[in-house]
Amino acid sequence: MTGPSTDPEALRERAHAALLTARDRTILLTTSVDDSELTAQHSPLMSPLVWDLAHIGNQEEQWLLRAVAGRDAMRPEIDPLYDAFEHPRSERPSLPLLAPSEARGYAAEVRGRALDVLEKTPLHGSPLTDAGFAFGMIAQHEQQHDETMLITHQLRSGPTALTAPDPAPPGAPFTGPAEVLVPGGPFTMGTSTEPWALDNERPAHHRLVPPFFIDTTPVTNAAYQRFIEDGGYEETRWWAPAGWAMVRRNGLAAPLFWHREGGQWLRRHFGTVEQVPPDEPVLHVSWYEADAYARWAGRRLPSEEEWEKAARHDPVADRSMRYPWGDADPTPERANLGQRHLRPAPAGSYPAGESPLGVRQLIGDVWEWTSSGFLPYPGFAAFPYREYSDVFFGGDYKVLRGGAFSVDAVACRGTFRNWDHPVRRQIFSGFRTARDASPDVAGAAL
Repeated sequence: MTGPSTDPEALRERAHAALLTARDRTILLTTSVDDSELTAQHSPLMSPLVWDLAHIGNQEEQWLLRAVAGRDAMRPEIDPLYDAFEHPRSERPSLPLLAPSEARGYAAEVRGRALDVLEKTPLHGSPLTDAGFAFGMIAQHEQQHDETMLITHQLRSGPTALTAPDPAPPGAPFTGPAEVLVPGGPFTMGTSTEPWALDNERPAHHRLVPPFFIDTTPVTNAAYQRFIEDGGYEETRWWAPAGWAMVRRNGLAAPLFWHREGGQWLRRHFGTVEQVPPDEPVLHVSWYEADAYARWAGRRLPSEEEWEKAARHDPVADRSMRYPWGDADPTPERANLGQRHLRPAPAGSYPAGESPLGVRQLIGDVWEWTSSGFLPYPGFAAFPYREYSDVFFGGDYKVLRGGAFSVDAVACRGTFRNWDHPVRRQIFSGFRTARDASPDVAGAAL
């Protein structure tokens, strides 16, 4: 597997570009609404946007200015305010947070100093600086909070604040097979070579996966509507017990933001109401909803290792790639990433991004729930701090893979792992289904 250049100057340019791209997006997300909207809490599930803005700056200061450059703290008194583990989201509006103008000024001052550190720091000699890891980590951190802020934009009420062009139509509707056989056998999961991979993606290790079938594309809104119309939310047999309790407790009957009016399904989408697009991958469903749909369809969710094998393994070359299409970085022709659009592309889009077996949209468009809990890989070592991954292992979290239109390429790889509680619906989550392959079918395909 080949990856990004290891030339120090190429790495420096890559880090510089990643930091600037993230900051441009942060500015867009925090200047498209007025200050009163920045300080408001639009949902108890989310922080005020101004908290995310200053938190981005504080993390950058702690890691790039203090840890890498050894500089004194600029404003040590605010560290506790922006410690995500010290204050849950529900408490953050009541904290003495920096006002919007102060938060902007602080983040900008930190960024100016951080770019100076990047220019002068040798990208070798310590785990934090090797291959520019700390700079890549901070770019990923900012993009992850940008995605969180985009979720807040979707949850807020009021007129549209963000606009973007729709994805280009795929041309002719997708007419490929509904599912693809992934042959059984070993493959390499995770990575030990991707320079900016985070700790939970490491180390590379071998997994033996039996043959299975996986959907060629994510499940669409039209397919999910059939589940609804067949009484999917009314039949306890499709649901895990905790999922059925969630449905009954909250009176759920459709994905988040959907409602029925005049005989059709509508949804609220970044401040506008639109008819639910039938060909788009379903969005804003919890793990429990994805699992129930899969049971109703006579299928199941893929495990995390199945998903990664479908997304990375080249059966001809017998190797794991960085992405479904190979080792080259994502481009707009291959995947819907980076908030270039504010919606998934129709199912079957991006033929240039399909895997060697013909599976499409494994990267971008929607996060995909898997059946797997969030656990460490064999040989896992927390780095550079336990709170990124280690403290989350072993809870009720379910793993999501593949990224969404809301995710920047710097924070999305074939090995990248996301996780969340199975009840979460506000995230940009969808899914695809899988089923076991009988040995005779699998053998005939080899």
